[in-house]
Amino acid sequence: MPEVFSLSQSPITSHSFNADRSQLAVSLNSNDAQILTRQGNEWVPEVTLSEHDKLITSIDWAPSSNRIVTCSQDRNAYVWQEQPDPETGRLVWKPTLVLLRINRAATYVKWSPREDKFAVASGARAIAICSFDPENNWWVSKLLKKPIRSTVLSVDWHPNNVLLAAGSADMKARVFSAYIKEVDERPSPTVWGSKLPFNTICGEYASPAGGWVHTVGFSPSGDVLAFASHDSSINIVYPGGPAIYNIRMPTLPLVSLTWTAEDTIVAAGHDCRPLVFSGSEAGWQEAGTLDDATSKSAESRSAFGGNSSVGRLKAGAFATFRDADSRGQSGISGQTSASGDTKLHTIHQNTITNVRPYEYSGAGVVSKVSTSGVDGNLVIWDVNAVSALTSRLGAAHLR
Repeated sequence: MPEVFSLSQSPITSHSFNADRSQLAVSLNSNDAQILTRQGNEWVPEVTLSEHDKLITSIDWAPSSNRIVTCSQDRNAYVWQEQPDPETGRLVWKPTLVLLRINRAATYVKWSPREDKFAVASGARAIAICSFDPENNWWVSKLLKKPIRSTVLSVDWHPNNVLLAAGSADMKARVFSAYIKEVDERPSPTVWGSKLPFNTICGEYASPAGGWVHTVGFSPSGDVLAFASHDSSINIVYPGGPAIYNIRMPTLPLVSLTWTAEDTIVAAGHDCRPLVFSGSEAGWQEAGTLDDATSKSAESRSAFGGNSSVGRLKAGAFATFRDADSRGQSGISGQTSASGDTKLHTIHQNTITNVRPYEYSGAGVVSKVSTSGVDGNLVIWDVNAVSALTSRLGAAHLR
């Protein structure tokens, strides 16, 4: 069974765990970040990180260096580090300024695998690649700009610490080189290319039906790229092939994804439940969901016809409108029915905003993932507990 924690009545914009999963950094739809400590089956607020003026859009906690980076709609990012207080000697979280040089909101932040730099996506049609300047004791940035035409919504690092994938609202997923001479060693050749000066475009892929690219992710080897867009599709790119597998779904769009193995992806979004996709270079398909709603929703599904799936589109409010349209029935006149229930049959009751790896079972294989959402819940799922989707499987189309 998934572990469900109700953290807040307000939406969770972003969450990130520390290395041993004993602490959690969250942004609860405000300009403060909170660090929560696990005590039994509860997460107890311990520290509030207050420096931003506007909503914090993303948080990432570096496991090895134990540094937290936050970015916000106030166009700033801060790196937080535990340091002893000179007066009391107690460890306190101190912020370090990041010189982002952007004139629009920062939307997403991610540490690189070696934790010596991080990428900040923004609405300024640019991605800031930030590295530490010890002389001035601050973080400086170099901007990836061309050929981005709109807000960058998500980024993900390649395991070699140099390549960066980015998904943006210009309906493209791209792979850039974020090589900084002072920080990085010369990278060895990959399937994405061998000569990699800063801002080299190693790949550019369009969303098939023209949707914003909400999320991107490299596979554990870095040889495959997945991206999901607002046209309710997920795409898996093999640059060596070259082949792109496109899975179209009848559900609402995905907004976050993570690879759990070289052949498996867990993704979630507006449909309120994590979906599992599996495949290889021979083809990809939707394998099922981690949210087993079969027992909870047999009654409601029979009301819609047996081939319906469970999700946001099968909620009571949707059913009321559909009945009024197709059958001329109205649930307003005091009649109560199964379709009048507005509670979803999924564990999350609203959009899932974040999917992150939670626990590894060796060799880079993820055994558990965590999700947080607009309903204020944090859920930890077992990746191997996949339930078949009722009467439908998305098919992969080779483009």
